[in-house]
Amino acid sequence: MRPKIEVADIFCRYGAAFRAAQGARLSIDQRRAMTAIQACRTATLGGHAEQCEDCGQIRIAYNSCRNRHCPKCQGLARAQWLADRRAELLPVAYFHVVFTMPSPIAAIALQNKALVYDILFKTASETIRIIAADPRYLGAETGMIAILHTWGQTLMHHPHVHCIVPGGGLGPGGDWIACRPGFFLPVHVLSRLYRRLFLERLDAAFDAGVLDFFGDLAALRAPEEFARYLAPLRHVRWVVYAKRPFGGAEQALAYLGRYTHRVAIANGRLLSCDDGVVRFRWKDYRANNKSRAMSLDAGEFMRRFLIHVLPKGFRRIRHFGFLANARRARKLARIRAALDVAEPPPAIEPADYRERYAMLTGKRIDICPCCGGRMIELGSWPRPSSPTPNTTPGYDTS
Repeated sequence: MRPKIEVADIFCRYGAAFRAAQGARLSIDQRRAMTAIQACRTATLGGHAEQCEDCGQIRIAYNSCRNRHCPKCQGLARAQWLADRRAELLPVAYFHVVFTMPSPIAAIALQNKALVYDILFKTASETIRIIAADPRYLGAETGMIAILHTWGQTLMHHPHVHCIVPGGGLGPGGDWIACRPGFFLPVHVLSRLYRRLFLERLDAAFDAGVLDFFGDLAALRAPEEFARYLAPLRHVRWVVYAKRPFGGAEQALAYLGRYTHRVAIANGRLLSCDDGVVRFRWKDYRANNKSRAMSLDAGEFMRRFLIHVLPKGFRRIRHFGFLANARRARKLARIRAALDVAEPPPAIEPADYRERYAMLTGKRIDICPCCGGRMIELGSWPRPSSPTPNTTPGYDTS
C-alpha cells in the first residue's frame, strides 16, 4: 500500500522553488537525485501493462528509477545483496562495531564528502585489522563488512560506519582463531588507534592540498588555523562502540538487511505535508527510543535530506580483510576447511525477473490482486528520450 505521503510528493510540490532558491549550492548529484525520486514509478520513466488470464483485470506498472537515494527503490537491491552474502556466512559469532567522528570533523566531511568518508572507511578497517593482528588481542587476520550512514533520526549530518565482523580470524598457520566468547576487541584500544590514524590521514590530505574549505570553515585554509582547529580533537575520546554479539550468522545477516540499503528517511516515517510544513516520526534515543514527531519547513526538510546524497560512484558498502572482493573466495575456502564446513551450493539465478523477484523476496508479482490468477504482460512503452535515470520494472515493496 502506498504511504499517504512520500518524499517524491514533497519534491513535486516544493522542489522547483527549492532548486531556484538554492542555485549553485545544489550539486549535480543532488539535482539528479531529486529528479529521479520525483519521476520514480510514474509515466515519465515508461512502464508496461499486464492482464489477468482469468478475470481480465488490467494493471499498469511504471518503471522504478533505481536511484540509491530513492526510498522506493531499495527493497529488491537489499534482497539481492543479502542473497549474495548468505553464501559467505560462517558458523561463528558475529559482532557489530560502530565508528563515529566528532562534530568538528563531520563539518569538514560535509564539505569534502568523498575524501573524508573514504578516510572513515579506511581508518575503521585499518584499526580493526591492526588490533586484531596483535597477539595480545587475537593474533589473526579479520574480515568485515562496513556500511556508511551519514544521518541521524532528525536527518542532521551524523556520519558513521556500521561494521559487521566475524568473531575471529585466520591465524598465521591458516587455522581459525576464535575470539573470546561474547567479546571481540577492547573498545578503548580501538578508539585511541582510530583517532590517531584518522587524524594522520586528515593531516596528509591537508598537506596534499586536496581539502576544500568554504563558508564558516574558510579560515581553515591557513595551516595554523587548521592545526588549531584539530588540536582539541587529539585529546578527546572518539566514540567507537561494540554492540552485543549476534546469536548466529543468520541473525547477523537479518540485522545487516536493516542497514545496507537504507536512505536518509523512509516514506513510512512521513506523517504529513501541509502548508509547506513536513511532519515525520523520529526515535529519541536519549529517552529510551521514544517515538516523537518533528515539524520542518519543506525547504529545510529537503535540505536535510539532500545533504545525505553521496557523490556519484562512491561506494557506501565495502568489504575488507578476508572478505575483500579480490581475496574473498580463496580466503573463505581456507576458513571453511579450517572449520570443517562444507562449501555452499552454487546459487541459481532465474532468467525471468518475476521468478527472481519471488526467489529473493518471497512475494509474487505475477498474481492478480483481484482473483489470484496469473498476470500476462500485454506490452511496454519506453521512457522518453530526454535524460532520465536508469529504470527497471516498478515492483518493489521497500
